[in-house]
Amino acid sequence: MTTTTVDIDTELSAVNAILGSIGQSPISGLDFANPEISFIYNLLKESNQDVQNEGWQFNIEYHIKETVGADDKIIIESDVLRIDNEDSWDKTRDFVRRKDTSDGIWKLYDRVNHTFEYPDNEYFYVNKVRLLNFEDIPTPFQRYIIYKASGRAAVQLVSNQTLQKMLATFEGQARAGCMEYECNQGDHNYMGWPDESAYQSYKPYQSLRR
Repeated sequence: MTTTTVDIDTELSAVNAILGSIGQSPISGLDFANPEISFIYNLLKESNQDVQNEGWQFNIEYHIKETVGADDKIIIESDVLRIDNEDSWDKTRDFVRRKDTSDGIWKLYDRVNHTFEYPDNEYFYVNKVRLLNFEDIPTPFQRYIIYKASGRAAVQLVSNQTLQKMLATFEGQARAGCMEYECNQGDHNYMGWPDESAYQSYKPYQSLRR
């Protein structure tokens, strides 16, 4: 009886999937001295960042408390793709991630008041979009990223229009899977309940049980 092995995708398996999609042989390791392997790996990294930059349920963090430092500034971690004020209705501030030219470090910048410094505040609550490692993201998004990178490889390496159309179809199907994941995991509702709150909606069947 044949056993079934259940493994998630790794960067190596993703590179092999991209190579297979354009008719190339698989590799046993990521040898960046090989120009083709390095190029394929960069396509994977670019596609990973492009997909995660959209902001999905798995890589968005809400209601994060950022404390102002001793220099009245807030340093932003290197894995943060986007950051914004938690209160979207508050137009007195507009936070973005920007590099401070004085020391070259990414910090919280206020576009409304044109400053990195917040001497009158102790902390802010923000929302962040983080860039996660490829192995740490959900499987539907791994497949979507692989198909996106495969499409780019088909365009830039082999220039096969039929293959490009086929991979574009696979990419569209994979994105549909991502949207289903997003809807199921997001717990979205039109009421827009904030963090640290709970609400149980009216259920008609409870009345019928009386």
